[in-house]
Amino acid sequence: MSTMTHKNLLVELFVEELPPKALKKLGESFATSLSDSLKSQGLSAASAAVSSFASPRRLAVHMTNVAAAAADKSVSQKLMPVSVGLDADGQPTPALLKKLAAVGVDAGAVPSLKRQMDGKAEALFFDSLVKGATLAEGLQKAIEEAIAKLPIPKVMQYQLEDGWTSVNFVRPAHGLVALHGADVVPVSALGLKAGRTTQGHRFEAAKAVLELRDADHYAAQLLDEGGVIASFAERRADIVRQLDAAAAKQGLKPIADEALLDEVTALVERPNVLLCQFESEFLDVPQECLILTMKANQKYFPLLDAKGKLTNQFLIVSNIRPQDPSRVVEGNERVVRPRLADAKFFFDQDRKKTLESRVAGLAKVVYHNKLGTQGERVERVRMIAKAIGQQLGGEELAAQADQAANLAKADLLTDMVGEFPELQGIMGGYYAKHDGLGDDIAAAIEDHYKPRFAGDDLPRNAVGVVVALADKLETLAGMFGIGQAPTGDKDPFALRRHALGVIRLLVEKSLPVDLSEAIRFALEPFSPFNILRLVRKPNGEEVRAIEPHQLAKDTAETISSFIYDRFAGSLREQGYSAQEVDAVISQLPQRLMQVPKRLAAVRAFKALIEAEPLAAANKRVGNILKKSEDATVAQLKNGGALLTQVDTVLLQEPAEHALYEALKRVGPVSEAAFASGDYTASLQALAALKTPVDAFFDNVMVNADDPVLRANRLGLLAQLHAAMNRVADLSKLAT
Repeated sequence: MSTMTHKNLLVELFVEELPPKALKKLGESFATSLSDSLKSQGLSAASAAVSSFASPRRLAVHMTNVAAAAADKSVSQKLMPVSVGLDADGQPTPALLKKLAAVGVDAGAVPSLKRQMDGKAEALFFDSLVKGATLAEGLQKAIEEAIAKLPIPKVMQYQLEDGWTSVNFVRPAHGLVALHGADVVPVSALGLKAGRTTQGHRFEAAKAVLELRDADHYAAQLLDEGGVIASFAERRADIVRQLDAAAAKQGLKPIADEALLDEVTALVERPNVLLCQFESEFLDVPQECLILTMKANQKYFPLLDAKGKLTNQFLIVSNIRPQDPSRVVEGNERVVRPRLADAKFFFDQDRKKTLESRVAGLAKVVYHNKLGTQGERVERVRMIAKAIGQQLGGEELAAQADQAANLAKADLLTDMVGEFPELQGIMGGYYAKHDGLGDDIAAAIEDHYKPRFAGDDLPRNAVGVVVALADKLETLAGMFGIGQAPTGDKDPFALRRHALGVIRLLVEKSLPVDLSEAIRFALEPFSPFNILRLVRKPNGEEVRAIEPHQLAKDTAETISSFIYDRFAGSLREQGYSAQEVDAVISQLPQRLMQVPKRLAAVRAFKALIEAEPLAAANKRVGNILKKSEDATVAQLKNGGALLTQVDTVLLQEPAEHALYEALKRVGPVSEAAFASGDYTASLQALAALKTPVDAFFDNVMVNADDPVLRANRLGLLAQLHAAMNRVADLSKLAT
């Protein structure tokens, strides 16, 4: 095919304002789907460069080196087995003639059919040359596929200009551009025929309609004549540059928020950053409230000083560039003032009531219809927090944890949290300080939701750690107990996040709490438990009814498995191999804080030359013990007392004696290192067992005919197995 037929391609959908939170994904999806379709049809090379454009009113894609038509393709089509297609004389059967007619040829094609083996039988194949798709055909298919695959958050229906035809799309579409070089490709979509005209900025374009010269001048023409930065990435980078420059002039920094940047980028076509300010009296309100209202409601960028403290200045990203921006600045300052006044009013009103006085009101807030009210939930969290606090710090910590847990959810009933649910916990901390409850309790109330997401900070003090752990364990116990486990990618109660929070608290805070004990603490308030429900009578009257509930019997095992699964996944993401993780986690270590040290020990052990043969031997020992049906061994496998009762009189072979003596020497050394927490030394000590273990398997028949002799040898192997698997299951390291 001549290279003259290869040109760059541009496709643009011009639409009404697209949903800003979805724009980035819509642009990426449109470009990816359209280019993938053209590549799969042979109209473009896999190496073709693809550029995505997305602005509030357009989705577009530019693609290099697109052919006017795809190359013809040889296709070999299986028709049927030879035994079915040809009779005894080699003549075509009616079935074959019918099949040939279906592919567009007659009996004259029979001599050219190929015979080749297909499985165990010989089959007939028809070779043909399929004409490659033209760009018009291929692009039509690609556009339809790209539109169908768009991740549209909510589809709207609208009518075309004929007044009859309805179209379903994310927003009404008003224009379609398809240029191959400078030539229009005759395609259509959403009731529109492709052309070469588009529109620029609503107010800043040099002319109302832009006639595009060719595919390659799209972005430049839109910028020069249309006042639009078409590329999402370039527009975003321009906003970041302007924000940083404007903030630097004031010696300040704009707040970092990637999601806000994406949203603002999707709201403007020609960004213009301007400096505004509000009255400094509003700074008496907690800065989290002011920052949230400015970001969430107004899409403004608050400015912080060098210490991270909010100032009364903020930046806006305007979509117009007037010579005198004072009216734009004044308008935005006027709009933000009532928002900040609302926040101040909520803050002032909330402080008129103590957190303690709000706790009783939680009894009227439904948490879950099978788990009762927030008030009942608070009582369960208190019980769990007291139990954990007692174990970690005695009566004093238990009492503080109880107090913090009792007040932790009270801010749900405040006006501020009612307006901004994202501030729950944070506002509780401020109101606790106002109530004179002290920094420890206030910090614990604020921090008890932490960690709220991957990489989030952990609670600052011991009280916060205890209440955060209790809160997450109560959620896991309740939700798993009523059968609300996550399924697939659905996790409406964020149980995966809660499990990872429990893991991080236990590991990173080095809490000496067994996982099984923590789960037991979590389940105790639930068994059995009553919940208070409002029941509506036939006459409409609401009465209170107490209903007994009980969690599923296997809840403890389910939660334990779920936490270990999440832990294993998290460790693999941190760079540990599946082998290393499996070796440690398969042992179900109760103190999760020990797991990182155990993994480090396993990694160090793997580097030893003795590691591989010992891992293989360990696997062999495990299989022998597992397969044995001997009653004595059943006791051994169940952790029975016979593990240490190897009868030295029955050790006949020199290799048996050697292994027994080696175990006597190495076992205590390894065990002492394990007991002191030096897991690396514990595993390293096992290297000395390689030679006696190899000799044992080379020279000793384990399953001897004499049952007493067999039991003694199996007992020796059981001792070996126990010694080798204290830190991790070494058999998992065997290749």
